Amino acid sequence: MCRHEASTHVPVTENSAVVDGSPPRERPPVQAGSLRPLILRLHFYAGVLVAPFIVIATISGGLYALAPSIEQVVYREYLHVDATGPAVPVAEQIAAAQAARPDLTLDAVQPAGDPGETTRVLFTDPALGDSERRAVFVDPVHGRAIGDLTVYGSSNALPMRTWIGQLHRSLHLGEPGRLYSELAASWLWVVALGGLYLWIERYRTTKRTRRAHLLTVDRTRAGRDRTVSRHGALGAWLVAGLLFLSATGLTWSAHAGANVTALRSALNWTTPAVTATAAEHADHAGSETHRDTVAPDVTRVDDVLEVARAHGVDGKVEVTLPAAHGDAFVVQQTRQPWVMSNNAIAIDSGGTVTDTSWFADWPLAAKLSAWGVQAHMGTLFGLPNQLALAALAAALTAVVVCGYVMWWQRRGDRTVGRAPARGALRRIHPATAVVVLVLAAAVGWFVPLLGASLLLFLVVDLAVATVRRRTHGKQIS
Repeated sequence: MCRHEASTHVPVTENSAVVDGSPPRERPPVQAGSLRPLILRLHFYAGVLVAPFIVIATISGGLYALAPSIEQVVYREYLHVDATGPAVPVAEQIAAAQAARPDLTLDAVQPAGDPGETTRVLFTDPALGDSERRAVFVDPVHGRAIGDLTVYGSSNALPMRTWIGQLHRSLHLGEPGRLYSELAASWLWVVALGGLYLWIERYRTTKRTRRAHLLTVDRTRAGRDRTVSRHGALGAWLVAGLLFLSATGLTWSAHAGANVTALRSALNWTTPAVTATAAEHADHAGSETHRDTVAPDVTRVDDVLEVARAHGVDGKVEVTLPAAHGDAFVVQQTRQPWVMSNNAIAIDSGGTVTDTSWFADWPLAAKLSAWGVQAHMGTLFGLPNQLALAALAAALTAVVVCGYVMWWQRRGDRTVGRAPARGALRRIHPATAVVVLVLAAAVGWFVPLLGASLLLFLVVDLAVATVRRRTHGKQIS
């Protein structure tokens, strides 16, 4: 896609350096005080040094986006049955799962939503990791267990999707591995906005002398110019999607994510949840509530489901069973394609509603966060959502590849392409420089890996500049 093509056009660098022995073309001079040299240098170093992390996150993320559809095929024998007819009571289905895994503690149940689907009975398993549960799949028509698998997270991802998700999240390296994905998400928006600024500036200066292309590839050019055109035009189309991926990805990150959570809490933008614990519903005058852990009364599940549906909590749901005597059942709508709201209701064993959480009452930020998470995972709009994310991943990978090809084509008689000239910050107005530094410090504090890596870039760059000056001085003397 980004091959070097033979042409009479001369590929040149951004600062008109000679590449193939031909004289460089004239380019419009950079205006004094322009931010372009600074953004160009930042975009270059981020593209060269951070892009590998972005590519890994992009490819693994594209695979993860398609995983919900793929797992429907891979695990069809667990997820679907050919039996038809009315389902037996959910309580009987739970009993069948308990008979299959009597060694585990019952946690929740997701009744089959559509004909041909299986019911998932969820157990806590001390042998599993964080956020993992054991799901026993039950034929709802015949009330028999057909197998069990480990599921992960609120989406109850099956093993294949979980493996891809952990690759995307941490490269299977645990908490230290999460730094890679946070680094990628931290820089993605910077690279995207910086690239858009540079491309628009190039368009504005180019159109003064000839026809310019902003959103299409200039096929009259060749060599490095054609590569630049591909890189810029495709990148411009992707900016909105890249900003979305960066923002939603950072909410899951370890360091920036903690700051996002703190900000949402301070602004009261947190996601509401129903209260199921009996102690929190006790009379404020001092009534006592017995909290001995007991086996949940599964015989009440069908009655609880009926009450929940009567109150509008219907469709595909998960019923969390009481963890202790006096606690309530919690019925919550699960995240499904094209379902834009997820309501929840708490119901005690007597059928009384003790608490509710209606999506319509959530703060706007909480709604946007929920939709963003589902869209990022490829589950908000089903298959179209997944295909769009996969296409975005493929296009971003192409943009990165074009970036590296541009760097290679810029090398001239050097081993690798040269970096844009230093001193960009010194050439802008002092007041502007102060604003840039203050903004960089603020953003670097809120997005710590961005700040730390940017500081590292500066330290290394200054060290290289110092060594080169000393070497050049010795050569002159």
